[in-house]
Amino acid sequence: MTAIRQAELDALPVREALPGLVSALDGHGAAVLCAPPGTGKTTLVPLVLAGLVGGGPRRRVVVAEPRRIAARAAARRMAWLLGEQVGGSVGFTVRGERVAGPGTVVEVVTTGVLLQRLQRDQELAGVDVVILDECHERHLDADTVAAFLLDVRETLRPELRLVAASATTDAAGWARVLGHGRPGGAPVVTAAGVSYPVETVWAPPARPVRPPHGMRVDPAQLTHVASVVRRALAERSGDVLCFLPGVGELARVAGQLGGVDAEVLQIHGRAPAAVQDAALAPSAHRRVILATAVAESSLTVPGVRVVVDSGLAREPRVDHARGLGALATVRASRAAGRQRAGRAGREAPGAVYRCWSQAEDGRLPAFPSPEIRIADLAQFALQAACWGDPDAAGLALPDPPPAGAMAAAREVLVAVGAVTPDGRATPRGVGMSRLGLHPRLARALLDGAAAVGPRRAAELVALLSEEPPREYGDDLAAAWRRARAGGDAYATRWRAEATRLRRSGATPAGPSTPTPTLPEPEAAAPLPGREAASRRAVGAPAPDLRASGAGGADGSAAPATAAGAVSGDDAAAGLVAALAFPERVAKAKGEGAFLMASGTAAELGDGSRLRSAPWLAVAVADRGPHSASARVRLGAVLDEDTARAAAAHLLASGDEVRWEDGDVAARAMHRLGAIALAVRPLKNPDPALVRAALLEGLRSDGLGLLRWTPDARALRARLGFLHRTLGGAWPDVADDGGLLARADDWLEPELSRARRRADLARIDAGQALNRLLPWATGEAARLDELAPERIEVPSGSRIRVDYSAEHGQPVLAVKLQELFGLAETPRVAGVPVLVHLLSPAGRPAAVTADLASFWQGGYLAVRAELRGRYPKHPWPQDPATAEPTRHTNARLRR
Repeated sequence: MTAIRQAELDALPVREALPGLVSALDGHGAAVLCAPPGTGKTTLVPLVLAGLVGGGPRRRVVVAEPRRIAARAAARRMAWLLGEQVGGSVGFTVRGERVAGPGTVVEVVTTGVLLQRLQRDQELAGVDVVILDECHERHLDADTVAAFLLDVRETLRPELRLVAASATTDAAGWARVLGHGRPGGAPVVTAAGVSYPVETVWAPPARPVRPPHGMRVDPAQLTHVASVVRRALAERSGDVLCFLPGVGELARVAGQLGGVDAEVLQIHGRAPAAVQDAALAPSAHRRVILATAVAESSLTVPGVRVVVDSGLAREPRVDHARGLGALATVRASRAAGRQRAGRAGREAPGAVYRCWSQAEDGRLPAFPSPEIRIADLAQFALQAACWGDPDAAGLALPDPPPAGAMAAAREVLVAVGAVTPDGRATPRGVGMSRLGLHPRLARALLDGAAAVGPRRAAELVALLSEEPPREYGDDLAAAWRRARAGGDAYATRWRAEATRLRRSGATPAGPSTPTPTLPEPEAAAPLPGREAASRRAVGAPAPDLRASGAGGADGSAAPATAAGAVSGDDAAAGLVAALAFPERVAKAKGEGAFLMASGTAAELGDGSRLRSAPWLAVAVADRGPHSASARVRLGAVLDEDTARAAAAHLLASGDEVRWEDGDVAARAMHRLGAIALAVRPLKNPDPALVRAALLEGLRSDGLGLLRWTPDARALRARLGFLHRTLGGAWPDVADDGGLLARADDWLEPELSRARRRADLARIDAGQALNRLLPWATGEAARLDELAPERIEVPSGSRIRVDYSAEHGQPVLAVKLQELFGLAETPRVAGVPVLVHLLSPAGRPAAVTADLASFWQGGYLAVRAELRGRYPKHPWPQDPATAEPTRHTNARLRR
């Protein structure tokens, strides 16, 4: 054992803030610590609060980190400062790995591990202080842990001390959360850091690149990032840290840096421990370290003097209507950009090369979106239900969960038997919550084990929990075989996760008593933090993958699928994937084209082995914002019986009467979600369903399906004019939607008698509209007075009035000579008509709403133009005294 490295401890700037932090915790029990990167907030603070340095009382401290790599690195750094090996006074626990012993005083864990620990032991027996590190990142697990810990402090252990620590955070917001109703909130302690100047170099691409779409990044953007790395190596000294959004981008940029005079390392959450250690240790050789967001905070990468920032990040997204949740590539926030740039100034002055323009920088989002606002909330909703607060209404969360996302999560949890319809956790759901898996995958692990065996179920769920590399292909069974035989980094991680799942899945699976595939769950009593100090794992029975409503099209039972009955990689892969994603079981529509039970079309790439499958279990799919079909990235061959059993809750039978392809379609249907399993025509459909289908057709195809004579169209226009002009009892007939909302008032009884499109075409729309007139008030009798269909002009002609102008005046189009002697413009409902004066040939000559003014001025110009063109017609100098006529001069002389 080496002596404590006191000089290194004394050099950490956060030391100056420690008295204030200790005082705040002694007085309030909770505090917010704001300390820049490199000050020692992740390493010195836990050691002091634990009494391992500084001479304070001995306390057990748990430090929660958002990432496994940060948890391991923090534990190693603290152990090194104490002159010990990890596992002594300082240890760590991450998923699948624990290095700690009976003498461990400071334990660094991931937030996911702490969340599981809280669900098992709400008192956190023996723990005195919890530090939530990097809380600014707003990961969902971290927000949930904070809320649960505040609940524990409020109800069970008021002496438990909480620290929210971050380099850049919303201090006031976290103070309010940790204060939990106390005036002024929790104290905020700020530590000054030693920061070196960082020069900003704007390095946008010379030519525009396509913005990120889904997971895709324009290859031209990655080529540009690689060129900026080469430029930085040439212009600056020291190691280069380059930020990219994901593992795939790291590999592609690494491939373009061949021949550079530096060692190229890739650091990410899935990287082997040896690679992570190499990146986090000093090196005698110059290095280029390509990193995801794991290197933004918590980690100190020694030797870095230059940062190259691609400006991209990954955030979770979910399509709640279809269940196609995935990560998406987005522009990184300005806060993330500051964090990344700060890595260049940790040890000496440095520079950051930003791969975008200074003008773009101002348009970037200020902060990353909190996961609770944008992520799939099924796992969070299950955790809240197991905590005893299904709606999370009583949890002190920095941001409340969106109601729509929680409703979608509840649907998933009810379908997999994890909660009751009112949100209470079932014993099965409690068991699922202990697995550290999304509830869909937990269902696949527990239920799949009964059919394919625990080992195979665990291996397949491990594949589904971390999507295999694209080079593994889109066939889940083939990817499974490749992982079993592979020696790459993915296969190593996969084997470790499969082993963990096989072990952890044994207890919650419980007895194998057959139950329905998706049972109406039995409610377990709520177990809130304020009602129980600790809980024990609760077993849950595995469903029987038999019919349970999942029979054939004729209602006959599908063959039973008993434990061990499924054989072959394809069958096992299809079953487990279908159990995880029942809405994505898909039936072939043609070569390579499928329809999922959710209603989304799906397609396979050219050359896929799965293209000829009659049924498919889609495990991974993505869909562009303007694409009608999802692209299948990972799937497995399926048979219909297994699809029915896995998605039994989506089975439905009944009569379907709808408007389809321009007419009423009436069928008896047996469906699996949107997939039609059996169809037969209905001879005598329910008239109410037919009427609803006809209304659907009128809404989609328009009221033009009715018979509209010229008189009917004119009546609609007249009524529209009166509604605009007089309002009151005169109906609004302009909008089709409004008319259809009143279908009972004007389309009956004809609509209820109709059976098909042809019957709609027989309904006289004009006669039907007459039913909407204000007969009860007597106003209907004034229709021809207020909005006459025709107006008699001085020549004796009765001219039709055009009321069709939606917002304009009624129009009277009449030959000019027929109005001789008419001094005033005709009016309807008090509104002057717009007179279109026509030539003897019926062509427009002038337009006026003021005849008196026209006769005095405009007429002379019209007369001068038209008298030579139409010499046989009268063109008197004084039209006010002339005889109105429809005829020529010769006809008048007869």
